[in-house]
Amino acid sequence: MPCKEEEAALGLKEEGNKYFQASDYEKALQSYTQAIKLNKDKALQAVLYRNRAACFLKKEEYAKAASDASRAIDINASDIKALYRRSQALEKLGKLDQAFKDAQKCATLEPRNKNFQETLRRLGANIQEKLRIQFSTDSRVQKMFEILLDENSDKEKREKAANNLIVLGREEAGAERIFQNNGVNLLLQLIETKNPELILAAVRTLSGMCTGHKARVRTGHTMVTFCNLLLLFCFCVDTKKDLRMITMRLLDMLVSKKVSGQGRDRALNLLNKNIPRKDLKDHDNSRSIFVIDNGLKKILKVVGQIPEMPDCLPLTENTQLTASVLLNKLYDDLRCDPERDNYRLICEEYIKSKIDPQDMDKTLHAVQIVSGVLQGPFDLGNKLLGMKGVMEMMVALCGSEREIDQLVAVEALIHASTKLSRATFIITNGVTLLKEIYKKTKNEKIKIRALVGLCKLGSAGGTDYGLRQFAEGSTEKLAKQCRKWLCNTSIDARTRKWAVEGLSYLTLDADVKDDFVEDEPALKAMFDLAKASDKTILYSVASALVNCTNSYDTKELVPELVQLAKFSKQHVPEEHPKDKKDFVVKRVKRLLKAGVVSALACMVKADSAILTDQSKELIARVFLALCEDPKDRGTIVAQGGGKALIPLAVEGTDVGKIKASHALAKIAAISNPDIAFPGERVYEVVRPLVSLLNTERDGLQNYEALLGLTNFSGRSDKLRLKIVKEKALPDIENYMFENHDQLRQAATECMCNLVVNKEVQERFVADGNDRLKLVVLLCGEDDEKVQVAAAGALAMLTAAQKKLCSKMTQVTTQWLEILQRLCLHDNLEVQHRGLVIAFNLISSDKELAKKLVESELLEILTYVGKQEDHPKKQHVINVARDCLTKCMDYELIKPLSQA
Repeated sequence: MPCKEEEAALGLKEEGNKYFQASDYEKALQSYTQAIKLNKDKALQAVLYRNRAACFLKKEEYAKAASDASRAIDINASDIKALYRRSQALEKLGKLDQAFKDAQKCATLEPRNKNFQETLRRLGANIQEKLRIQFSTDSRVQKMFEILLDENSDKEKREKAANNLIVLGREEAGAERIFQNNGVNLLLQLIETKNPELILAAVRTLSGMCTGHKARVRTGHTMVTFCNLLLLFCFCVDTKKDLRMITMRLLDMLVSKKVSGQGRDRALNLLNKNIPRKDLKDHDNSRSIFVIDNGLKKILKVVGQIPEMPDCLPLTENTQLTASVLLNKLYDDLRCDPERDNYRLICEEYIKSKIDPQDMDKTLHAVQIVSGVLQGPFDLGNKLLGMKGVMEMMVALCGSEREIDQLVAVEALIHASTKLSRATFIITNGVTLLKEIYKKTKNEKIKIRALVGLCKLGSAGGTDYGLRQFAEGSTEKLAKQCRKWLCNTSIDARTRKWAVEGLSYLTLDADVKDDFVEDEPALKAMFDLAKASDKTILYSVASALVNCTNSYDTKELVPELVQLAKFSKQHVPEEHPKDKKDFVVKRVKRLLKAGVVSALACMVKADSAILTDQSKELIARVFLALCEDPKDRGTIVAQGGGKALIPLAVEGTDVGKIKASHALAKIAAISNPDIAFPGERVYEVVRPLVSLLNTERDGLQNYEALLGLTNFSGRSDKLRLKIVKEKALPDIENYMFENHDQLRQAATECMCNLVVNKEVQERFVADGNDRLKLVVLLCGEDDEKVQVAAAGALAMLTAAQKKLCSKMTQVTTQWLEILQRLCLHDNLEVQHRGLVIAFNLISSDKELAKKLVESELLEILTYVGKQEDHPKKQHVINVARDCLTKCMDYELIKPLSQA
C-alpha cells in the first residue's frame, strides 16, 4: 500500500511540474497539495513543499510561501532552493534581516552563484537604508518628546516640537515609529502636564496616527487611549459641560442593549480610570458624586445581570466584576458619612424595587445585585445583607428546584462569607444547604460553586493551624476535587475558574498548598486560565500563589505574650509544620519550574480595571518571594519578570509598590542591566530603587537598593545622571555615615561609581558641604571594602577636578596621615588607589607637591618605587615611579645619580 501511495505522489509531483511550466499555478498548487497528503517519504516531502512554495511566490501569497519553504528546510537544512525561495518570500514580507540570513546561507553553499551574491548586495543596501530612515525618525521622535516633557524647555521650542510631532504623526513612517516607540504612553504623559496646548498636540498626533490606518485604530489599547485623551482633555482644561456630557454617554452605554459586551467593558474601564480621584488629598470628588447621582442605578443594573437569563444585556466574562470594581472605587471616593448614606440609600431603594415575591426572576436580580456589591464595597454589601428578608431569600433560593436560583444563591453565599464573623454565622445556617446542593445537583456549574462555598467556609481560620473549621482531612479532599475540576478541559473556562477560587481559600492550609504545587498539570491549568481573556480570575490566582509562597504578612509572636495568653486560656495562633522555610523554598522552586513567571507577566499586562491595586499588591508579593534565591533571578528575567515588575513598582498600594521595588532591587543587584532591563526600560527602574532608600524602609531593602544603584551607576553616564535627577545623592550620602558596615560599604561603592559624572563632581567642588571630608575620612576606615570604594572615589575626584586636590588638604587635619596609610596598605588595590591620589595631588600644584615631598610620603614613594619589577605589583610600582618623576620635573628632588 505505501508503494502505491508513493507512486501516486510522484505522479502528482510530475503533473504539478508540467502545470507550473505552463504557468498554471493554481492547478500546480492542487497537484502538489494532493501529493503532500499521500506521500510518506521525507526527501520527496521536502521537494513537494519547496515546489508548492514556488507556486505561492508566483501567486504573491508570500506568508504561505515562507511557511512551505520553512517546512522543506526543517526536513533538509541545506535545501538551497527552499532557502532561496524563503529569502524571496521574507523580502516581500518586509522581513529583510531574516531574508538576508537565508540568502547568506545560499551564498555559503554556492559561493560562485552570481544570483545569490546580487541578492545579498541588494538586501544589504535595503537593510542599511531602512535602518537609516528608522534611526533618523526614532531620534526625531525621541528629541521631540524630550523637549515637550522637559519643563525647563522654552515655550517657543515646545510649540515647535508639538507642531513637528503632529506633522510626523500624519506621515506613515513617522506614525509607525511613534507607535512602536512607546509613543501612545508618551502622549498620555503630555496629557498629564495639564497644559492645554500640549494636550491638543497629543490629541491631534494620535488622530493623525490613526487616520487611514485601520489596524492601528483597531488596536484596543490605542482606541481606549484615544477616549482617555478626550476625557483627560476635558478634565485638564476644566470643560465641565463637555465632561458631563461624555460621562452621561458612557453611563447610557452601560444599560443599552445595542452596545456589545466589549463596548460595555471599555465604557466601564474609562469610568474606572477617570472618574474617581487619583489622590484623596484632592478634596474635589464632584465627578464621583455626579456619577452616583446620575448613574449608580445603571451600574447596579449591570452587576445585577444574570447571563443565563434571556433578557440579559450583552456581557463579556469581565463586565460584571469591572462594574463591581467601579462601585468600590466610587464608594471609596466619598468623603463623609452623609455621602456614603446617600450611596447606600440609592442601593437599598434599587434592590427593594427588584424584590417581588410574585416574580422570582425579578427577585433573583436583587440577590445578584447584592452579590455584585459584595465583590465591590464589602462593608456596604454587608449592610445590604442586613436588609429585611435578603439573607432569608438567599437561603430559600438555595433550596429552590430551579438550577438558576441555586446558581445565583450559592454565588451570593460565597461572596457573603468573607470575614470570620460572617462565615461563622453562615456555617451554622448554610453549610448543610451547600452540602445538600453539592450531593443532589447534577449540574457541574452549581456543584463547583457549592464546593467553593464549602472551601471558603473551611478556610475561615486562615493560616492558623489551630483554628480549622472542618474535620482533619476534609480540606485536602475539597482541594483534590477542585484540582480535578481545574484540569478537566471539557468543563467551560468560566466554571473552571471557580475551582481556582476554591483553591485560593484552601491553600491557606499548608497540606493543601504542598499537594497543589506537586500537581504540575493543575498548576499549568491555572496558569493557562490566568493568561486567558477572562480577567475575573486574576485575584483568585494571585491569592493562591501568595498562599503557596507564604508571601502574606504574619505577626511575629512574642514568647512572653504567648505564655501569658496560654496562662489566661486565650487562643494562640499555631504555625503548620509545612509552613517552615525549607517547605516554602521547595514550593517556590516547583512554581518556577511550572512557569509561574510567564503567567504573572501576562496577568500584569491586563488592561482592565479588574487588575485592582490589591491584585497588583498580591502579584508583587509573589514576585518578591520568587526573587529570594539569587540563582532563580536569571530565570525570572528570562521569562519577563523584570519587565512585569516595573508597572507594579509605579502603581498600586504603597505596600505593593514597595514589594515590587524590592524585587526589582534584588534583580538589579546581581543582573546585567542591559539584559534584565533592555533599552529605555532600565531608566524606569531607577525611581523604584531610589524609593527604597527612604529611612522608613528596612535595612535589607536599603542595602539591596544600593547594590542595584551601584550596578546601574557603573553602566553609563546617562544612568548616573538619571540617579542624580531622582535626588538619590543625599540618601546615598546619609548611608555613607551609617553605623551598619554593609550599608556604609554599599553606599560608598555606589558613590565611587557616581563621581565619574560631572554633575556629581561639581557638587563636591561647591562650597558649604562636607562631601569631600566624608570621603577622605572613609579612606581611613578599618573596613577594607569601604576603603577600596572611598579611595577609588577620591582618586577619580582628584583626577577630574584640580580644585578638589587643594580642597582635600583643608577638609581635615588627618588628610596626610590617611593618604600615607593608603600608600602603605597591604591590599594592593587600596595601595594603588592611594598612590593615584598622591599622583593627582602632586600633578595639580607645585606648592602642594612640595608640601608632600617635605613629609614622610616621599620616603613611602621612594620605598615603593625602588622595588623590583613584579607582575602582580607592577601597576602599584609604576604609579609610585610616576610620582617621583613628577617631583623631579618640578626639581623638588634630584635623580638618584645626582643625589
